[in-house]
Amino acid sequence: MFLSNAIPWGRLLLSLLLGGLMPYAFAPFNHQWLAVLALAGWLYLFTRGHAGLCGLAFGLGWFGLGAWWLVETFYLYGGIPYPFAILAVAFVGAALACFPALLAWLCFRLAGSGPWLLAVFPAAIVGMEWLRGWLFTGLPWTSLGNLLLDTPAVGWAAYAGVYGAAILPALLAVSLYLLSQRSCWRQGLTGLGCAAVLVFLAPAPFEATGEKQHVALVQANIPQDQKWDATFLNETMQRYVTASAQAAGKSDVIIWPEAAVPFFLSKTPGWNDWLNGHMQAWNLPVLFGGIKLLDDGRQANNGLYLFDSDSKTRSFAGKQHLVPFGEYVPAWIPFLQALVPNIADFRPAADPGLLSARGVSYGSLVCYEAIFPEQARARVAGGANVLVNVTNDAWYGKTTAAWQHLQSARMRAVETGRYLLRAANTGISAVIAPNGDMIATVPWFTEDVVYAEFRTSDVITPYQRWGNWPLMVLLLPLLLSGWRQAKES
Repeated sequence: MFLSNAIPWGRLLLSLLLGGLMPYAFAPFNHQWLAVLALAGWLYLFTRGHAGLCGLAFGLGWFGLGAWWLVETFYLYGGIPYPFAILAVAFVGAALACFPALLAWLCFRLAGSGPWLLAVFPAAIVGMEWLRGWLFTGLPWTSLGNLLLDTPAVGWAAYAGVYGAAILPALLAVSLYLLSQRSCWRQGLTGLGCAAVLVFLAPAPFEATGEKQHVALVQANIPQDQKWDATFLNETMQRYVTASAQAAGKSDVIIWPEAAVPFFLSKTPGWNDWLNGHMQAWNLPVLFGGIKLLDDGRQANNGLYLFDSDSKTRSFAGKQHLVPFGEYVPAWIPFLQALVPNIADFRPAADPGLLSARGVSYGSLVCYEAIFPEQARARVAGGANVLVNVTNDAWYGKTTAAWQHLQSARMRAVETGRYLLRAANTGISAVIAPNGDMIATVPWFTEDVVYAEFRTSDVITPYQRWGNWPLMVLLLPLLLSGWRQAKES
């Protein structure tokens, strides 16, 4: 039955388990080799038949079991009963599992179990990664390209982006698979040789050579169950103001995390004047996460404010890519509710996401936006010479999600050749260099301040210039060929 025409339950179970290993290749575990072995084992399984089913099982393990932390988030902060929270996460995992199912089916149709997999599998992986970063608003969580961080090959991300960077782990995986096949060992050696060349000839990441600045990232460590509690508001504001007053004398800019000010400034003139007074006294720009009430009085933008004591003005950059289930609930799932307290109806912002002060143009990436390379590219295209990511990862508790989120943010720095300044409520706050390294951070779930230097940059990386188009053009013949063969069969 294992290799018969009936449903191969054994191979499906193995595919599920291999997919469940994938999250351990990413932060905070960082066992990159594990992804290569899991992909190679999965290749062996789906090339024996029932490719789509094996792909679905692998995806359920990767994106379903890998997102177990969402169950606690839905249950604790979404008000969803535990069994329904499990079902919701299973639904998300099943939806994302369709991508590896499509990948496996396509690879099997085009190359079967033979040598052409050496070209087909890496190309299909790139297509899958791009597709899941775009379709249904996109969710490129634990992108395979992130595995190049902290390796000699990370510079390729500045040329091919995170989706293109997935070629290297995919190439290693398919090479190992081909080496295990008697008739394909030569192609396996060829693949390993190509991978070695890619690592050996990897370009260096770009450097920022602009004006040097000093930043203070305030990590106030506000508990999630008290963040929107009015009785805790005074404590919240005092934490930020006290830390910022101490940082003002040794910084050029201060940054607070997402929704650090958990109320509408336009509706609270007392708090508004109190904050303006403190920020004016510090005599430097302050970027702080907050919410802005729109003119209709019902809708709001989540985003980043900038107060500059020189001009005594306050500007705002809103969040453009909202979090499904976090800031809004898709209309086709009416029985769920958004995690953010029902203080307004959140809407995506239409502004360019840029804030400028004293010669520095900050590109705003609010929370979830940092996992999307397109968002960072848009900010840099608009003139940002440094990226700012403000977030509140307290939603995730002490799970792997916060580390995976940080890992994605690090890749945005490499792709754009920009420093990325990341202020997180409970952590992980960090200053990230254009090579993806964290040059300064503090422990998560602690009240602390990150102090570091950064430089502005006007460099335009190849990925910034061209985006994903070169990769998509290369993939088009593969997709057309797959469609033609499927139609003829």
